[in-house]
Amino acid sequence: MMALPGECIQTGASPICEVCGKKYVMQILYSAAGYYIGTECCDGPNSRESGYYKSYFNAEVVLLSGQYSR
Repeated sequence: MMALPGECIQTGASPICEVCGKKYVMQILYSAAGYYIGTECCDGPNSRESGYYKSYFNAEVVLLSGQYSR
């Protein structure tokens, strides 16, 4: 599934937290659907920059390669 314009940082969302002003850092996050690459800050999860992965290891390999997209 493709991300909508402005839905995630890759498609134009702000790379800066509107609450604290810090730049978002891509990291591995988890939800009920699985592991994913996204951003979070003081106000909680901000974006999902990838699809979902069954394991932390699989998400880590993709994060380190920089080849993630929705």
